[in-house]
Amino acid sequence: MDNEQISTQLKKLPQVEEVLRIVDTVLPQEQDQRKLLADAVRSEIGLLRTAILAGETPEFSAQTVAQQACRRFDNLFNRSLRRVINATGVVIHTNLGRSVMAPAAIEAVNDVMKGYSTLEYSVDDMARGSRHSHCERLLCALTGAEAAIAVNNNAAAVVLVLSEFAEGREAIVSRGELIELGESFRIPEIMAQSHAHMVEVGTTNKTHAHDYARAVNEETAMMLKVHKSNYRIVGFTQEVELGELRAVADNHEKETGQRVLVYEDQGSGSFVKLDRYGNFAEPTVAESLANGADLVSFSGDKLLGGPQCGIICGSKELIGRLKKNPWARIVRLDKMTLAALEGTLQLYMQGADAVDSIPTVRMLSESADTVRVRAERLQELVEAAVPAGCVETKIVEEISRAGGGSLPMYDIDTYALEITPLVGDVQDCEAHLIKKCPVPIVARISRGTIICDPRTLLDDEEMQAVAQGFKAYFETLQA
Repeated sequence: MDNEQISTQLKKLPQVEEVLRIVDTVLPQEQDQRKLLADAVRSEIGLLRTAILAGETPEFSAQTVAQQACRRFDNLFNRSLRRVINATGVVIHTNLGRSVMAPAAIEAVNDVMKGYSTLEYSVDDMARGSRHSHCERLLCALTGAEAAIAVNNNAAAVVLVLSEFAEGREAIVSRGELIELGESFRIPEIMAQSHAHMVEVGTTNKTHAHDYARAVNEETAMMLKVHKSNYRIVGFTQEVELGELRAVADNHEKETGQRVLVYEDQGSGSFVKLDRYGNFAEPTVAESLANGADLVSFSGDKLLGGPQCGIICGSKELIGRLKKNPWARIVRLDKMTLAALEGTLQLYMQGADAVDSIPTVRMLSESADTVRVRAERLQELVEAAVPAGCVETKIVEEISRAGGGSLPMYDIDTYALEITPLVGDVQDCEAHLIKKCPVPIVARISRGTIICDPRTLLDDEEMQAVAQGFKAYFETLQA
């Protein structure tokens, strides 16, 4: 459109009051809500104005603008953060909230939310206490660490450690470990934000202990090992183990009297040996500490199976310094997260039973044969619910994933239900499951079919909800 046409289109836009008069006839509102509704109308008109200025010719009328504004207004009263049913087979699904809380953790959160709590009060001393104490004793018991602190996520944990121990000094890291995680979390940028001077050693595919030894000098504060929790380098590769870094640090201290810290950002973090359930070569936090790390940081909502948080374990001296750092208050945990974390850690104290009681660990460790039994149950429910002649179903071998930047490239054998619509459309069916079901159902599309992996369906109730979701879609086609 030329400028004259654009001007003509802009003049056709309805006035706010004109639209509000229409709205008043279909959506009577309290006086306090009128401003919100007026804002919704302005927003809709603003979208049309932007489209016209971009050269588009949108169809509109005062009536359609009123309808869109009413929808926008109604959405203010609908919760955006909602429960969903995860049928994707991705266990730690970042978009779907990562780890599912154990019932005991949920109960712990509900308990502290009912009223006041002992967040910073010691019942034993009948005086002010520390919020760090609730989980620290359990973390120490489970990892062998002398002390621990939990903050709001692992990115915060890394920043806290670097800012406390390497600000204005050098931190040595392998080029093969300069990782990027989601949302612009890059090790070089985190180093810069923490005012630590990054010293790169080795190459992308190979780094040796002597690379670190040559780089250590009087300005070195630490050697940082970043566990490759969200990718793998295969082929002609070499990386330096924690024990080797410990030896380099000890030799340097013996020769110069200067202490150099060994710090591992473990990323995903695990308290149990997952390799007993599959080919998961992941170190536990206890192993990293035993192998020479002064400090280890990791996430709480990945392999640990708890709430979002970042946990740092290590010596009492070093953790004590972190607790006094001003950043510790900025990134501290709230009472709900602390309660969920404490509830999760207490389950780990039960030993092997934690596998069954912590959903994330259970789903990762569940055998394919066990999943197949539930896939067959889901097949029965779908076939019984969906009108005859609408779908074909088949149990197929599939691959589940850990997700959440954990266990990269590790295949978890599973069985899934493959649903092929005989009427309707696969994409339309997927949209119905997500947008129209009371609890959104997120599955996968593959080879023109919908794949539902029961590994990530929590119980029979969720399987029944999936069946009812398919039933509702195909009934709309018959209406």
